Amino acid sequence: MITQHIQIKDFNYDLPDERIAKYPLKQRDSSKLLVYDKGTVSEDVFTSLPKYVPEGSLMVFNNTKVIQARLHFRKESMPGQNNEGALIEVFCLEPAVPEEYQTNFQTKGSVQWYCIVGNLKKWKTGSLSRKIDIAGETVTLQCERKGEHGTSHIVEFRWNGNYTWAEILDAIGELPIPPYLNRKTEESDKTTYQTVYSKIKGSVAAPTAGLHFTQNVLESLDKKGVEREELTLHVGAGTFKPVKSDEIGGHDMHTEHIAVKRTTIERLIAHGGEAVAVGTTSVRTLESLYYMGIKAMQGEENLHIEQWMPYDEKTPEVATVDALKALLRYMEERGMDVLHSSTQIIIAPGYKYHIVKRMVTNFHQPQSTLLLLVSAFVKGDWRKIYDYALSHDFRFLSYGDSSILIES
Repeated sequence: MITQHIQIKDFNYDLPDERIAKYPLKQRDSSKLLVYDKGTVSEDVFTSLPKYVPEGSLMVFNNTKVIQARLHFRKESMPGQNNEGALIEVFCLEPAVPEEYQTNFQTKGSVQWYCIVGNLKKWKTGSLSRKIDIAGETVTLQCERKGEHGTSHIVEFRWNGNYTWAEILDAIGELPIPPYLNRKTEESDKTTYQTVYSKIKGSVAAPTAGLHFTQNVLESLDKKGVEREELTLHVGAGTFKPVKSDEIGGHDMHTEHIAVKRTTIERLIAHGGEAVAVGTTSVRTLESLYYMGIKAMQGEENLHIEQWMPYDEKTPEVATVDALKALLRYMEERGMDVLHSSTQIIIAPGYKYHIVKRMVTNFHQPQSTLLLLVSAFVKGDWRKIYDYALSHDFRFLSYGDSSILIES
């Protein structure tokens, strides 16, 4: 099978709107857990997850935190008009200046971001402004379009006062819940649409497999002797990008930025290059590390993983631990405690998993790249899983139920 020629229509299924969970359960870990174990499907509750993770395993979590990335401005109405000006939405995707996330969030006075602009036709030129109240002080936030970057716009934000960009976003921004929920963001989403272990700001969508975890479940894993490690992949709006081409070879994967500590690489090596991944974001990061190791072996400086590298006949097949050791040497030679890189990896049927041996994940949209990723892991058996979930009252998508997939 040539992966690029896979027909996306073969990954369609009927998902009634009533099966999409519009809100989470009151208790995160009371969600249902589908268990797929080498072809056998059963169900449990999420609090039982530790039963399905072997003692001594390394479990990897994505600690990204969703930012309040949606900003709303009104254009000034024309002189003599009493009506309100047009509503413009500016959706912050990723930082442009400064480019590094944490530096950008701590910047005062002015930053630039790559953004999607809603109602663009009403904002041809000029700047938009909005008054914000922060701790009793009135702050004026202005934004101005500076150019285009692919399908997004470069927007400069300027403000007065001794406040960081993070403080501005917290004061004015709206949390961007997924569009398929078909509702407005509510105050409760600020808590429920974050994992309990979220730390590093940067995502515009949550790594939703992690939403089921509670401190009780994490403690149960610890008591069983499961080791836990964290990495960071900032989830972009591209995670919702539909596959519009008939063949997946015509689909361009979005770039996602990752940060992985040197100690995480060391622990992966100590576990024989094997891990249990929480969520597809952790899956993509872990599998990208293998290919970054290959690039390091080849003496390359830029470790960005192109979309089709795993399927290129010129890409050598090496032992997983050897690839990780090469990546570790790359970091040590450059005095790096944290690897900052990026990936466009697409995982689809025909892909060979190298690091991920078990996966915790939610139920994904029809004809999505995430469904392709799951299919690759269960060797094409995804319909058995989804038919079971649909016929056994499982809740779907971001606020829905969970599954653990076991293939090794």
